[in-house]
Amino acid sequence: QSVVYCHGGRIGFFQGDIRLLSDDMKALRPTIFPVVPRLLNRMYDKIFSQADTSLKRWILEFAAKRKKAEVRNGIIRNDSLWDKLFFNKIQASLGGCVRMIVTGAAPASPTVLGFLRAALGCQVYEGYGQTECTAGCTFTTPGDWTSGHVGAPLPCNLIRLKDVEELNYFASKGEGEICVKGPNVFKGYLKDEEKTTEALDQEGWLHTGDIGKWLPNGTLKIIDRKKHIFKLAQGEYIAPEKIENIYIRSDPVAQIYVHGDSLQAFLVGIVVPDAEVMPGWAKKRGFDGTYAELCKNKELQQAIMEDMVRLGKESGLHSFEQVKS
Repeated sequence: QSVVYCHGGRIGFFQGDIRLLSDDMKALRPTIFPVVPRLLNRMYDKIFSQADTSLKRWILEFAAKRKKAEVRNGIIRNDSLWDKLFFNKIQASLGGCVRMIVTGAAPASPTVLGFLRAALGCQVYEGYGQTECTAGCTFTTPGDWTSGHVGAPLPCNLIRLKDVEELNYFASKGEGEICVKGPNVFKGYLKDEEKTTEALDQEGWLHTGDIGKWLPNGTLKIIDRKKHIFKLAQGEYIAPEKIENIYIRSDPVAQIYVHGDSLQAFLVGIVVPDAEVMPGWAKKRGFDGTYAELCKNKELQQAIMEDMVRLGKESGLHSFEQVKS
């Protein structure tokens, strides 16, 4: 916020109700839009839910494909024929002035980012970092509009990967725990020497607890989580956050919590259905009723779990990483 103020900009805040965000965007008409991936997913789902016939969906996908071809060639614009025919309404729903979207705080779907770069006709940047390293340590390089990574290291810090033997990640293979060092890294937690020692080693490297992988173009991809892992009864290590980040992509799911412990042989999940998306998703599958009634429907619960498991299989989860209840 201070940077924006120093450059003569203004900051707008939404009303606090996510359902009224579209009204807020039209009133504020922002040029820079910081956003979490979950909201981008909701935008993507809403756009495709309005293409409710096979013909509309085909036209939408064809138009997006043509715009994506421009993006791959480094052309970011909102005045093409496809914008005038299809995407202007989408851009207007965000105020019509957005020039840059910055996202982070959670993994973003490459499919969603690719589509929105085309549909919104603006630059979409993805970053990675923690509060302990002053928010960011990697960021999308301008001109690199590929998805599936969190960009290259920022000039202000170094990044190295450290072996995580218990999860079979080794720095020699370009995989391991992400460690950050630089002037943007904090000095320690206030009056908490124990946690400071856990986070910072003697050489000043911040151990993030995230597992990363170097890609051939020098960008970093987040592939797993070291912290908050536990064992099941058979001895397999489980990283629940990785599983949750996959299951959250299921259309009817708003929130998901995955739980397990060393006395049990399988995982369980607690799902909060999306009040806006779930009723329509359920109706297409033959389930009718109010939101409260649908939440109690055992068959619908099973359908949602099957959709999450499908996403898990597509993302390469092992059978022991899938929820069973």
